[in-house]
Amino acid sequence: MKSKLLNRNNIYLAIIIGVIISGYLVYSEIIRTNFLNSWRTINFTLNTLLYISLAIIMMFFRDLGYVIRLRTLSEKQLNWIQGIKVILIWEFASAVSPGVVGGSAVAMFILKKEKINLGKSTAIVFITAFLDNLFYVIAIPVIVALIDMNQLLPDILHGYLTQFWIGYSVLLTLTLLLFFSLFIYPQLIRNLLLLLCKLPYLKKYKQSAKKTGEDIIVAAEHFKGKPILFWIKLMSSTIFSWSSRFLVVNFILMAFVTINFTANILIFAKQLVMWLILLVSPTPGGSGVAEYLFNTFLGEFLPISTLIVLTSILWRLISYYPYLFIGAFVLPKWLNKMD
Repeated sequence: MKSKLLNRNNIYLAIIIGVIISGYLVYSEIIRTNFLNSWRTINFTLNTLLYISLAIIMMFFRDLGYVIRLRTLSEKQLNWIQGIKVILIWEFASAVSPGVVGGSAVAMFILKKEKINLGKSTAIVFITAFLDNLFYVIAIPVIVALIDMNQLLPDILHGYLTQFWIGYSVLLTLTLLLFFSLFIYPQLIRNLLLLLCKLPYLKKYKQSAKKTGEDIIVAAEHFKGKPILFWIKLMSSTIFSWSSRFLVVNFILMAFVTINFTANILIFAKQLVMWLILLVSPTPGGSGVAEYLFNTFLGEFLPISTLIVLTSILWRLISYYPYLFIGAFVLPKWLNKMD
């Protein structure tokens, strides 16, 4: 697990894809427009610095919400430093994995290294996945009820409404499956693990799988008995984290153009649709796909195409690349110190 986690080839691949896409956007902008004249029309003011600073603060808030949620789920078995470490490693793993894969397997490994048994670690990761999916499952119908779908999707994607709702249905099904596995019949996870261990090359793990499955059942029953305030706190921190994530983009756009309240709501809503697409991205951390979607979904709010390229790159520099560098230079040292 550790060797896979620390494999820098994934990091380099994510960076290379992002640089190529960003370079292409800049190059195409130079070819299509009088780039230097367009650049001179951009006003860099104290207001720009203020909103970019707020965008960076939103990233801290996003991770703070995740740490609070993780400490709540571990029942403060993790201290603040441990919680921050786990979240950073988790984000790093997600940054170098395709969106559909994510960093969940790595999160289980790290939680186990922090002295939380594998059964409870697995239950914690499943619950975080359930809460994140639940946020989407609830938020998207609310947004669609308030905003016309034609406003949420760019013109180029208007013919893909069916695919969008198929993707949403898959997410809803996964959320219901997680709910059933965690709160109705946790024995399902144990049974699936034991079924996998019938494969020839996994038979030797049967006893470990059985023990992990039993631990998951115990952990699931434990969490199921938690009071309503426990779950309100978890969902509140989830909403806080996802809202902070989306507000990064709002503040980056506001750094360069004036955006009213209604437009800010629309920008926030569009990101819900963007992230649903990024969840099935085949590239590490959505590299390339994210930059394309940013331009496609949010370009209408920026008066010149030069700004679209600038804000797209700035968004990724603030919200994505820091985790790659943390993973490449800081987190391996932390992992190597673990027993």
